[in-house]
Amino acid sequence: MDADAVPLRIWAMAARPRTLPAAIAPVLVGTALAGSEGEFRPLAFCAALIGSIFIQIGTNLSNDYSDARRGADTEERLGPVRVTAGGLVPPRKVLVATWLAFGIAVLAGAYLVALVGWELLAIGAASILAGVLYTGGPRPYGYEGLGEVFVFTFFGLVAVVGSYYVQTEEVTGLAFALAVPVGLLSAAILMVNNIRDVDTDRRAGKRTLAVRLGRRRAIIAFDATLTGAFAWTLGVAIGQGEPWLALPLLGIALVPPVRRTVATRTDGPALNAALARTGMLLALFSVLLSAGLLLS
Repeated sequence: MDADAVPLRIWAMAARPRTLPAAIAPVLVGTALAGSEGEFRPLAFCAALIGSIFIQIGTNLSNDYSDARRGADTEERLGPVRVTAGGLVPPRKVLVATWLAFGIAVLAGAYLVALVGWELLAIGAASILAGVLYTGGPRPYGYEGLGEVFVFTFFGLVAVVGSYYVQTEEVTGLAFALAVPVGLLSAAILMVNNIRDVDTDRRAGKRTLAVRLGRRRAIIAFDATLTGAFAWTLGVAIGQGEPWLALPLLGIALVPPVRRTVATRTDGPALNAALARTGMLLALFSVLLSAGLLLS
């Protein structure tokens, strides 16, 4: 199979579009915060968005490749077919695509480094390294229950604060405060994924947080993550004296159906739909929070 023989839909499947809200949301929120202060650099926004999306895609492709090599993706898995383990794309081509995605992120980052300074180089390098080591390397931390910590840190704190920084060249406490709920909801996407795969991951020796906690306690942790994101946002709105920052609470109507599915269903189609709805929840939350920031 040559590169031209791989249909675009297969590469789209490998990129895992349901996870991409975790890459887009923090850039929107960080940029909106800067915009509320009268700062907006359109090219910096585009570069940050491209960099974040392709770090996410590179991480997904790296995960696809590494899980297949470690035998974690089997026919018993309930999630969508993984292109490496499923034989849809040769491993070498997945690896090349991984580094191509990270290469695009590096090019976007190079513009930001030239714009605001070399400190972003360390942040970008750490983000890519964390993406590779999630399921790659000698001791992948995704196999030790630390995946959610990675997502919260890099697709919450780092991405929101970094997106704000490339606009303003400053770091504020409010940027960190707004990064917390974004990071929590991003981590919730991974939590649904790991709750779905808890049985097959356990048999494969992949000790995700869901495997370590067990299904019942992992569901409780998932509920706490969603509740914490909205409660934290309300607290920030009250603390800042800005009612518009509570606008994301309008999205809370999406929470009960997702929680109910995750708590009561164990079949792949239902949990795959819950994962997609969790991504939609994050997307809606970030759009409403961005609008609230601009309105405030």
